[in-house]
Amino acid sequence: MKVVILAGGFGTRISEETQNRPKPMIEIGKKPILWHIMKTYLHYGFNEFIICAGYRQEYIKSYFAHYFLQTSDITFDFRGDENHRDIHTDKSEPWEVTVVDTGLNTMTGGRIKRVAPYVGEEPFMLTYGDGVCDVPIDKLLDFHRSHGKICTMTAVKPEGRFGILDLEGDKIKSFREKSQQDVGYINGGFMVLQPEIFDYIEGDETVFEREPLERVADEGQLMAYRHKGFWQCMDTLRDHQKLEKLWKSGQAPWKVWED
Repeated sequence: MKVVILAGGFGTRISEETQNRPKPMIEIGKKPILWHIMKTYLHYGFNEFIICAGYRQEYIKSYFAHYFLQTSDITFDFRGDENHRDIHTDKSEPWEVTVVDTGLNTMTGGRIKRVAPYVGEEPFMLTYGDGVCDVPIDKLLDFHRSHGKICTMTAVKPEGRFGILDLEGDKIKSFREKSQQDVGYINGGFMVLQPEIFDYIEGDETVFEREPLERVADEGQLMAYRHKGFWQCMDTLRDHQKLEKLWKSGQAPWKVWED
């Protein structure tokens, strides 16, 4: 089963980091967040990826074009008439990565529609290139197969960003940090989709989270896999700093793979 990753947006809300690179290539622990997402899927046995690129798509292509060299121990021998190289240790993951230029200004639905020929007539997974999670993907897939609907979305409850004030008139009676119980479920990505989903997408101007998913929901074809574990998107510099701190602590919840 192929994994489609949306990685083409401008990342304007974290513009401090996206002047010269797309948001999915912002690093956590010296590795792009895109790498972290792919490692999560690989842990569960999924190694075929389709990257929906757009803004600075050449950055993503260059990264994977040189990935083998970056992760291997190699001797380059320039002596004699024929140059050759000896590969001593190959540390690269067994990935198949297709990077597709889905356009600079294409909306999320349009990006998904553009990679339909690479997906084929089979179910596929879909997520965003700026969020990490410890969702058990094997159980997510089992849930999707159990109900037979077109789309399963991982539903998460994000941590609150602001404190809660209990007011009595103008007087603050109490203050506490906002918890997950104070917010409802939101779209956490990490979806499983049937190929019929492409029929719900018109073209480049289609926002996937609007008409396509709204229609699927109206038809009773959108199911929620409730995930109560860790989930974090990287929308802002503060989010990036939080993820970096977790990684450096050695306790990053999304790191489900072994070194």
